[in-house]
Amino acid sequence: MKTVNDSREIFGWMMYDWANSAFSTTVAGALLSPYLTSLAQGVVGQNGVVLNLGPLGAVTAKSFFPFCISISVLLQVFLLPVLGAIADYSHLKKKLMALFCYIGAVATCGLFVITGRFYFFGGILFIAANLSFGASLVLYNAFLPEICSDDQGDKVSSRGFALGYLGGGLLLLLNFILLLSAKNLGIGAGLAVRLSLLSAGLWWGGFSILTFRRLRTRIPSRVLKSGQSYFTVGFTELRATFRQLQRLPHTLKYLVGYLFYNDGVQTVIGLASVFLSQELFTEQQRLAGEDQTFMLEIFLMVQFVAFLGAMLFERISGAIGTKNALLTSLFLWSGVVVYTYAALRTTMQAWGMAAVLAIVLGGSQALSRSLFARMIPPGFEASFFGIYEVSERGTSWIGPLLFGIVVGRTGSYRQAILSLIVLFVIGIVILALTNTGKAIQEARRSAVPS
Repeated sequence: MKTVNDSREIFGWMMYDWANSAFSTTVAGALLSPYLTSLAQGVVGQNGVVLNLGPLGAVTAKSFFPFCISISVLLQVFLLPVLGAIADYSHLKKKLMALFCYIGAVATCGLFVITGRFYFFGGILFIAANLSFGASLVLYNAFLPEICSDDQGDKVSSRGFALGYLGGGLLLLLNFILLLSAKNLGIGAGLAVRLSLLSAGLWWGGFSILTFRRLRTRIPSRVLKSGQSYFTVGFTELRATFRQLQRLPHTLKYLVGYLFYNDGVQTVIGLASVFLSQELFTEQQRLAGEDQTFMLEIFLMVQFVAFLGAMLFERISGAIGTKNALLTSLFLWSGVVVYTYAALRTTMQAWGMAAVLAIVLGGSQALSRSLFARMIPPGFEASFFGIYEVSERGTSWIGPLLFGIVVGRTGSYRQAILSLIVLFVIGIVILALTNTGKAIQEARRSAVPS
């Protein structure tokens, strides 16, 4: 039996992108942000105070959802690297991935009951779901260098993301039909949104079954020493992982650059819906559900165009190299941020902006993952991806925090979106100065400590 490049196992692995993209698109992307924001505004006012943090300021209705994202990711800062270290030492990687997958799916299904004054509990459920989403992705990504050879990494990673966009897009299409048909079905827009959130949890958990049936458990390349347990090794090996990173300066530099630019990417993705809802629609239009309909239309388009973008950047990376293809995508991301601040005024312009974003979305995510996978020393896959995942899709924290502070102080979503350009510029500069070839060579020469 093949240990790498097994087409059945690779397809099963890619199906987890198909499954979990339901959460990224329907929940974190299109529906939950404007829905929870609208519920909070209905209780405390347009930009009323949800939570007073004393000298740290206040969480307002507009900044409530960004605050929830930040909290979930701050928790991941402590959990994910430790979880990765445990996975490297045990046979539990697949089981832990399944555990967090189904915790996240159940929490997502729980959003169905959130209405009115229960919006705060909705934020708690989202934090639990997003935390579990990130935890399962640590273990999912750690399988990438184990299921395929280096020369297949860009292709497998890109096609995994492409399959994810198709899966997320298909469910979004079904939810879009439900929202459009809500009146004819005799249900309100709020119930239609809640049913859509429920469907995302069921989709995530249901299709993941195929992944866990085909993905094989690997023998850990590292073994526990006498007196160690899986619990204690998670904390002790976290220090070892950072020591290993210090011996790999080029990998460390790449990881720092990734932290910044991907934070910008994830913040734009996560908060695009609330930005467009608040900037392009009046309060009356939002109450009538027009923003929800538009958001589903535009996010649906993004999913299917992003599928083509992921496949396109796989070819671009083959022509000009992974790093140069990645830099190209980041320059385009920067252009999207500046255009959104300076010129975005109509829904037609939003369509054009979203099309450009969709093309570069898959490329920047897939190539970042496959490039980093080649920079990891053997035996440290889950540990390194635990650190990587702190800033992976849907788990950024600097960007939402920055966005929330700016919008809380200025009341302007435009100034908040422009502030994210700092993250892209820093990330581009660091990536441009990183010798990715040396990073890969150094990782291959590193031996796992006995």
